[in-house]
Amino acid sequence: MLRKHVLALVALTSINFLSMAQAEEVVDDRWYVAPFGTFVQPGGDRVSNNGFGGGMGFGKMIDEHFNVELKGFYQGLSGDNGNGSWSLTGGTADVQYFIDRDTFSPYTVLGLGAMNSSHNSGSGTGFIGEAGAGATYEVSDNFLVRGDVRYRYNQNFNANLQPGTNEFHDMVINLGFVIPFGPKPQPVVAEAPPAPLPVAEGCATKDDDNDGVNNCVDKCPNTLPGAKVSVAGCWIVDVKFANDSAVIPPEYFANLDNTAKMIKENPGMPIEIQGHTSKTGGFKYNMKLSERRAMAVKQYLVDGYDFPNLTTKGYGWTQPIDTNDTEEGRANNRRVQLQVLDEPQPPMNPQEYPAITPQP
Repeated sequence: MLRKHVLALVALTSINFLSMAQAEEVVDDRWYVAPFGTFVQPGGDRVSNNGFGGGMGFGKMIDEHFNVELKGFYQGLSGDNGNGSWSLTGGTADVQYFIDRDTFSPYTVLGLGAMNSSHNSGSGTGFIGEAGAGATYEVSDNFLVRGDVRYRYNQNFNANLQPGTNEFHDMVINLGFVIPFGPKPQPVVAEAPPAPLPVAEGCATKDDDNDGVNNCVDKCPNTLPGAKVSVAGCWIVDVKFANDSAVIPPEYFANLDNTAKMIKENPGMPIEIQGHTSKTGGFKYNMKLSERRAMAVKQYLVDGYDFPNLTTKGYGWTQPIDTNDTEEGRANNRRVQLQVLDEPQPPMNPQEYPAITPQP
């Protein structure tokens, strides 16, 4: 029975190693140490009871998908039916393949090494190979909880520690920690801000788009007339979302209705709907959440019409407007804002944008 489970585990491991994904924006390539404890379920060939042990790993993150690690261990098994105890000391060189790296990161692992086995006053050193699967959970940038389940094959060659066989098949369960060295590399959180406009003579007294922000400091010079803007002159729509939600709260419908009216009066104006989040959870998850928020606002604004100059983009938590250290600040960062792009398109009659017929 154990060998059947082993074959399934090896097949799963091999398939996962072949499923490669594209590189992440930032590579975490830190060194780390990984202390762990072990539970061993021996195969029937050892004629022994379950046992425990522990060890230490030392490794390096290579890229988004791979870790390499050297680990050593000691494990002890008590004898069954007077067969005598086992003392197992060894080490492996492991390659771990991470399907995806985030707060919770599953992986598969292959390891090769050697192990010294002592049993009934005899000892011998043999080959071991391990294959398994596990996962890490990132508690903080420098502390992860890790666990995996492995099949271990042990060939003791001619040591003859157990009558009738020199091959052994064990299941090993490891649980421990990963402690990376140094600060975690961070993704590029925002594009470089546009260069400030040159301060031309008299710009402080000019306001070409009539939004109440003078041309010297206006970073969004094409704002629609009557739009509510920030101190930098960029169009702000007062829509705040609940944590981990892309559902528009009803209290913002009135603001969005007024915004929709302004957009439909200027259908040729290129506008980007920008979604944002607070800095909680994984980077990739928040990017997708911000995109869903931007899309939810767009669907409300167009109300069944096709406006090709209205686009969406998610920025995740890369452009906060408030601190992420308080709930009030995080609530302010869970927002959507609109920005008129630099090159407006020729105005078009709203009737040229036909209503979209719902599909069955």
